[in-house]
Amino acid sequence: MEAAGAYGGGKAGGVFDPISFIQRPQVILRVVCWLFSIIVFGCISSQGWKIDATSKKHLCLYNDDANACNYGVGISVIAFLASMGLLVGEYLFEQMSSVKTRKHFVLGDLGFSSFWAFLYFVGFWYLASQWGKSEPPPFGVGVNNVQAAIAFSFFSIFTWAGSAFFAYQRFRQGAGSAFATNYENESGMATTYPSYPGGPDSEQPYQEPPFSTGPIPRGPSDFQAPTY
Repeated sequence: MEAAGAYGGGKAGGVFDPISFIQRPQVILRVVCWLFSIIVFGCISSQGWKIDATSKKHLCLYNDDANACNYGVGISVIAFLASMGLLVGEYLFEQMSSVKTRKHFVLGDLGFSSFWAFLYFVGFWYLASQWGKSEPPPFGVGVNNVQAAIAFSFFSIFTWAGSAFFAYQRFRQGAGSAFATNYENESGMATTYPSYPGGPDSEQPYQEPPFSTGPIPRGPSDFQAPTY
C-alpha cells in the first residue's frame, strides 16, 4: 500500500485512480453539497415568487420578503460554484508537491466549509420563520418548492459541516506529520561523540612518542675536548 503524503493525500506525481477518488468522503460530500445547492436555488427561482394581482409585481412566497428569496438563492449559487471549485481542488490535491500549498488548500476548505454551514443554518431559520408567517398561495402553487428549499437548506448544514470536519482532520494529520518528522530528525542526531585519539575512551592504548622531549643523557666517556 502506498504511503500517504502530506495532509492525508497521496504522494505527488502518483498515478490517478478514479475509483479511489470517487470513494473519498470529501469528494462524496462535495457532490452532495453541489446537488443540494442546485435544489435550493432551483426551487426558489422557479416557483418561489408570485405575481401580485394588484401591483403586478413579483412577491416572494416567504411572507412577501424578497430578501428571504434572494438570500436562499445567493448562498446556494455561491455554494454551487464553490463545490465545483473544491472538487477541482480535490482532483489537483494529489499533484500538489508543495506542503505549503496543500496546507493553504486545507485551511481554505476548513474556513469556507465552516462559514457556509453557518450561513445555511441562518438561511434555514430565516426561510422557515418567514414561511411560517406566510399566507398559503392561491391553489397551493409553489408550496412544495418553498418547503423543499427549506428542507434542503437544513440538510446542507450537515453536508458543509461534514466537509469542515474532514478538512479539520486533514489539517491535524498534516500538522502531526510535520511535528513527527521534525522530532525524528532531531532524535536522529548523534548523542555521543568519538573520543579524541589517546583519550581514556579510545580503544588504542597510549603509546610513548618516538622521540623524547627531555634532554639526552650522556655518559662520562662521551665527552670530547674541543680542539684549538
